[in-house]
Order: sequence, then C-alpha cells, then structure tokens
Amino acid sequence: MTLAEQEPTMRTVHGACHHDCPDSCGWTVTVDDSGSEPVAVKLRGTPEHPFSQGELCPKVNRFLDRVYSPQRLLHPMRRVGPKGSGQFEQISWDDALADIATNLHRVIDEHGPEAVMPYSDAGNQSLLSMFGSGGRFFNRMGATRLERAICGVTVGAGTTMTNGSGASLEATEMVHSKLIVLWATNTRLTNRHLWPTIETARAQGARLVVIDPIRTLTAEAVDPAAGDVFIQPRPGTDIAMMLAMMHVIIERDLHDADWVAAHTTGFDELRAAVADWTPQRAAEATGVDAEIIEQLAIDVASTRPTAIRTLIGAEHHENGAMFFRTLACLPALTGAWRDRGGGFSRSVGFWTEGQIDMHALTKPELIPITDADGAPWFPRQTNMSRLGTVLTGTDDDLGDGPPIHALIVWNANPVVVVPNADLVEQGLARDDLYTVVHEQFLTETARYADIVLPATTQIEADDVVFPWGHLWVAYNEAAIPPAGESVSNTELFRRLAAAMGYTEPELFADDETLLSDALPTIDIERLRAEKWQRAPYPDDGRPYGDPGGATPFPTPSGRVEFASDQLESLGQPRVPTYVPPAEGPDGDAELAARFPLQLLTPKHHSRFLNSGYAHLPKHGPAEGGPFVEMNATDATARGLADGDLATVHNDRSSLDVPVRITERVRPGVVAVPFGWWRQHHVDGKVANSLTSDTLTDWGGGVAYSDTLVEVRGAAQRS
Repeated sequence: MTLAEQEPTMRTVHGACHHDCPDSCGWTVTVDDSGSEPVAVKLRGTPEHPFSQGELCPKVNRFLDRVYSPQRLLHPMRRVGPKGSGQFEQISWDDALADIATNLHRVIDEHGPEAVMPYSDAGNQSLLSMFGSGGRFFNRMGATRLERAICGVTVGAGTTMTNGSGASLEATEMVHSKLIVLWATNTRLTNRHLWPTIETARAQGARLVVIDPIRTLTAEAVDPAAGDVFIQPRPGTDIAMMLAMMHVIIERDLHDADWVAAHTTGFDELRAAVADWTPQRAAEATGVDAEIIEQLAIDVASTRPTAIRTLIGAEHHENGAMFFRTLACLPALTGAWRDRGGGFSRSVGFWTEGQIDMHALTKPELIPITDADGAPWFPRQTNMSRLGTVLTGTDDDLGDGPPIHALIVWNANPVVVVPNADLVEQGLARDDLYTVVHEQFLTETARYADIVLPATTQIEADDVVFPWGHLWVAYNEAAIPPAGESVSNTELFRRLAAAMGYTEPELFADDETLLSDALPTIDIERLRAEKWQRAPYPDDGRPYGDPGGATPFPTPSGRVEFASDQLESLGQPRVPTYVPPAEGPDGDAELAARFPLQLLTPKHHSRFLNSGYAHLPKHGPAEGGPFVEMNATDATARGLADGDLATVHNDRSSLDVPVRITERVRPGVVAVPFGWWRQHHVDGKVANSLTSDTLTDWGGGVAYSDTLVEVRGAAQRS
C-alpha cells in the first residue's frame, strides 16, 4: 500500500528532472494536502521510468531541501549596496517591474535595443523553462541575440560535417555491442543510468575501452583481466590518435571497402591525409604508446559490433569541432553502422528535440525592425562564452553597435560557469550596466544584480522535458504552487512584456498555448496522462543501417563525407586534421615556457552539478572543498606536498587551493574541479578565473580545456 493510499490527504505527482544531464530521470512527488497549502513531503525516482528505473542521483535525492531551503529567494529584491556586496531590500513585484521597465526603456531610448542582452542557458532544460517566451520577448524588443554554444553545440557542428546531422546511435543500443569505447566521457559519474546497459553488455562478452586524460571513476572500472583497456592521452591530442587509427585501418586493409564505396565520399583524400600519421608519430603527440594505438585501431576495425560513445567534454578544446568530425569518420571507415549496437553514440537530441518547432516557439518574426527592402533585420549576435569581453566592450561581436547597457539573466550563473570569469565579474561591476537576475538563490551572479526576481523550482511549474541522453520525453506536472512570490520563466516574460507596454498577443500566450505551438506532432494531453513517450527511432536500432538506413546521410553528397566542401568554404581543412591548440604545450612556445602545465576543470562531484547545489549544506560540505590535483612528479619538482596551499596561476588570474597528489592525472597536467562558488575559495576566485575563452575551430564552443598554468606554493607569491 502506498503512502497516498494510507493517507487520504496525500497524493502523488509525476515529473522529470530538468538538470543539464543526459539522464533526465523520472520522479514522483508525494504531496500532503492536509494543511492550508500543499506541501511536498517526498520526492523519489519513478521505478517504472524506462531509463532511470527509480534511481536518482545524490543531487536530486535531496531536491526538497532545495525547494524548502531557508536560503531560497521568495520575493523581488532591489540592490541597496555596492554591486557584488549581496546587500538587497525586499520590494513588491509592481515596484520591481516598474524599475525594470523604466531602465530598459531608458537604455533603448539612449542606445537602441541592441544595448539590451539576454543571458540564459541550461539551468533548467525543460522546454518552456529553457526556450519559453523569453525568445518572443527579446525578439519583440530587437535585443542583441545570444549564441548559446557553451556546451553541446560544437559536438553537433563537428559531427554534422561528417554525417550531415547529429543523428547517432541511441546509447542503450550498446547492450548489443561487443566492444564499447567510452571516449572522453565519464559515464559512471555524469551518465550513471547508462552504466547498467554497459554492465549488461560486458556480462554478455563485451570489452571496454576508456579514453580520457584523467583516470576517472569510469576508468577505474576497467578490468584488464577481461581485456578492458584504459588509455590516457595528453589533453587536446585525441585527434592525432584517431588519425593514426585510420592510418592503421587503411594500411592493413581493415576498412569495410564495400560500405565505404557505397556510403562515403572522399576516401582517397582521407587515405592521403592519414598516410604519414603512423602510430609512432601519434605517440609523440599524445603520450600514448604506439603499440596501444595500433591495437586499438585493430580492435575497433575487427570487432563487431563496436560502439564509440562520447558526450561533450572533448568539445572544450580549440580543435573541439574537429575532434567530433574526425571521431565520426571511424564507424564509417569500419562499416560499424551496418550492425545493431555499432556506430557512434552521443546526444539523442536529434531524435527527441526533432519534435520541437523552435520557430513557432520563439517567433523571430516579432522583431520590429526591417532593412531598407522591408525584409526582417536580425540584431547582432554575441557568444555566451565571451561574456567578459562583451561586457567590457572588447569583443568583435559588438561590431559597430552600442555597448551592452542592460543584461537580463535567467537559467544561468555566469560568474561561476563562464571562462575568464574575473573579466565577467569586472563587466558585471560596471556602474552603467543595469542587471536583472531571475533566480532561486542569491548566486554569485545575482549578487551583482540591480533587481533579483524569485524563480520557481521544477516541482512548481508544468513543463515538458526533452532528454538528450535517452529517448523518453516526459511531462513534468507541478506538484505544489509556487513558493512565496516566485514565478516560472514563462510567467516572468509575460509580466515583463506587460510592464514594457507591449501588446502583441503572442507575448501573453499561456503555457498550454506555448506547448501547442512548439509541439505540433505531440498530443500534450496524452503525454500528460502517460507521463512519458518514446521519441521516434529506427525499430532495428540502426540509425544509419545498410543500405542507407532509416535516416539517410543528409550531407550535400548524400554520403558520409571524409572530405568536406562545406568545411573548405569555412576556411577549415577538407579532411580530418590535427592542429595543436595554441594554448598548449605544442602551441605558443613562449606561453608554454611560462606556464608549462595543462589545466583541466572537470565535473568531479556527485553531489552538485555545474554550479548548482554547491551552496547547500548537504551538498557542498559533503564534497570537502576546492583543490588542485597534481601528479607527484610535478608536485615534487615544485616543492609541494599533499595538503599544501598552492597558487595556480596564469596571465588571466590566480587561484589558491590545497594540493591533492594523485595518479589520476599524468605529469604535465593538473585539475581543479569546477562548480565551487567564490565563497568556497580562500581568495574569492573560481576555477574559471583561469580558463581560456578562446572559441573553438567552428561551432561556437569554447576552449576551457586549453588552459596553461603554473603552480607554486602560496607563500611564494612575488
């Protein structure tokens, strides 16, 4: 008997996790209706959910602590102290909206609408919360557009140049695989609900290869006795290993010649491009033994089915798009797409999000400005990863337009998550920048706001969750009313539109209408009743089966493109090519001499995600605190011992953290996990104070992981 059956005042409500995670778990909230207001008393995983099957991670196991946290923002607040001081007073919604409208109209009147900039990302990945009516509102205004490419977009951009789209193998199809290559993905930590699929495949005889510059939790699961392998290349050098693998496969005639002839183009160019990429040459670039590279190539080509699984970590290099463009060539070369359980697996957003009509949701036709011929004029676009340079007026994306004088932030905490974070903080501290933040807590970013507005949590608003790690689209039903005076993202923009005096009906559409506009092929009532629905995917499990598959390659040639005219038109190499990052040991020699260590800023913790939850008492403290991981060789050379306070520094900033000596990183590499707030660091910095905001080769991503530093004892400061 369930709790709801025992207590007539109890009811259960079904929903889904909204976090920036591939697992998008199903959950059930138990609500007590006996009091004057409904109270959520329990949140647990839904056992019937086809992917997560009842298990939640340590973050959302305590989600109700977040909902009912005494730190939560419940009312609009106005800044009364210096920016960054965190000094605010409570005000009414009417006063907050009047203040916002007055200042936005002032900025528009003085500088034009492009002086207003929206800033949001994946703090809540549900459809309405992430994309809702914010797009309509800012389109109506004619504000500067934001390129939201900090994570994920570069993966798709790279893959598309080979396959023509982001379509890939659905990850649970790996239950059929005999060789699983986890390349730059820490599955056991960041995609934990996929691990049972991998374990099932291993029990059926599959071998596991883990490739990562850090000996992760996933790498620790490698069993050499079972034929598993862990390979640890130097950061940013993976492409060199891929080129050498293709060299071996072609030279030994291990490629699937029939499949290549029928479904690819540019093979001769590829063969010429990899001709001098011997395993020995790749070994010099990657630090991986030539014999290991050669054996990996043989295994990938000769084991059927072979699945290569990756996520987004490797995109954070200057050559990030080329990484995925090159990796996507391997299953085409070996004909792995023939087999169920074979191919290349990354996000399944192609299958799930393909049901969304984004144009109908955001309505760019609302932009009020046209060119001389009456055609729609699109405002300039800035890259979200370059927020520091944008706010300080040094970014090329600003063009001839005005500086940014007003910033509206929701679903994001850029002071912690954006690279070159000290420059972001400098920009937010400008007296002439008017900033509004919609948030659940007084984050590091909210402390710089002029107005802070309270936001709902996931159990306080209806929405639809489109996973990017599995196929099960879920309806999230509000379990309790909004706490305090908090509002959802869609309600926020309806209120802002009214305060601005806008009258277009599209700006005031309710959530049901927004969902209907965005999801013309989905029956919302049926989805609500059934809780989740599987997105369309080929019944035989082969996205690019033989011949052609259910999803033909939508490249200009209609084939996998080993050589790409599109890339050539972008000024990029036609064929897969390895170019060492400029901020790396094989790049700028002068920079590498001053800063000889490569810095990685991985997701390390199980109790918080990105910058979320680190501030809550049952999450951040349980993880200890910030640190720098160093190999003993590097620590000894610098006179550092385990536990010493060290300064990690480069030209962008410095960061004081204790040393943790470990074998997880190889010599020449250090790691500072990101996600801790400035309040958790002894010097008020964050990991991203150090990281590079250089953009990727194409796709708009950013090279966090191409960051050079030096480490010294904190007492050795000059």
